[in-house]
Amino acid sequence: MRNTLLRAFACLGALFALSSSITTAHAEGVLERVAKGAPLVIAHREASIPFSYVQDGKPVGYALELCLRIAEQVRKQAGAKDMPVQLLMVTPANRVEMVKTGKADMECGSTTNNAARRKDVSFTIAHFITGARILVPAGSKIEAIDDLTKKKVVSTKGTTPLAALEQLNRARYLQMDIVTAPDHAAAFEMVKKGQADAFVMDDVLLAGLAAGSDEPKAVKIVGRFLTTEPLAIMLPKDDVAFKKLVDDEMRRMIKSGEINALYDKWFTKPIPPAQRSLNLPASYLLRDFWKYPTDQLPG
Repeated sequence: MRNTLLRAFACLGALFALSSSITTAHAEGVLERVAKGAPLVIAHREASIPFSYVQDGKPVGYALELCLRIAEQVRKQAGAKDMPVQLLMVTPANRVEMVKTGKADMECGSTTNNAARRKDVSFTIAHFITGARILVPAGSKIEAIDDLTKKKVVSTKGTTPLAALEQLNRARYLQMDIVTAPDHAAAFEMVKKGQADAFVMDDVLLAGLAAGSDEPKAVKIVGRFLTTEPLAIMLPKDDVAFKKLVDDEMRRMIKSGEINALYDKWFTKPIPPAQRSLNLPASYLLRDFWKYPTDQLPG
C-alpha cells in the first residue's frame, strides 16, 4: 500500500510540474520571446486599402506602417537589435484566431475594436474611425438601407458590417438575400459584375477599392452610416507589458503629430495601385478622439 501511495504522489508531482511548465510557456509574453531571438510576427491583409494590402507582392498601407514603427520600439525595449520581422497574411475570417492562438503578435489591418472581439484579443488606441455604408453601381437607384429590400447584398465574411447587416435584415424584415465573400476585393467584384446589387462595408474600404479600380466612377457609395467602427491594431489578450509598449508608442505618435503625416500620406495623397487619392481628410470624430487617445471604448 505504501509503495502504491508513493507512486501515486510521484505521478501527481510529475503532472503538476508538467502543467506548471506548460502554463509558464503559454504565459510567456511577446517581449520575452523576442528577447530570446524569436521573430515579431505582424499580420497583414491582402486587400484592405489603404490600411493593409499587397502591392507588387509587397505588403503596404497605413496600419502596416504604424506597426513597423511600433516594431522599432519592440526591438529597443527587448534589447533585440537584430530582431526579425515576419509578415503573415491573414483574412477577415481567420485574423482574430491567428492573434488569439499566438500565430501573430499584431494584426495590422482594418479591424474594429468591439466587445465581442475583446473576449479573445486586446486592442490598442484606434487609428481610424469609420462606419459601414453601401456601395452600388453608379446607375443604381439604391440610396439607403430600406432600398435593399429583396435585393442581393454582399458583405465580407467575419466582419462587423456583415453582422450589422444581418441584424438590420431581421429587425426591418427587409428580406435581403445576404451572401458573403472571402475578402473585400471579391465582394467589390461581385457588384462590378452584376452578381450582387450592393456591397455593405466600412466606407473607407469601399472608397479605397473604388479608387484602386479601373473604373472608379462605375460605382458610388450611398446611405448613412449603419455602424460606427473604431479601427485598431489587434494584440494578444493579457500580455500587459507588450500592450503597454504598443499603447505608449501609439500615444507618442498621436501627441507628436507623427501620425498626422502618415494619415495624410495614405488618405489625402495618391496611393498605389492606381495612384489616385481617396480624398479623405481626418474626420471630426477622429480628430476629437485623438485629443484624448484611449483604448477604452463602449460596445
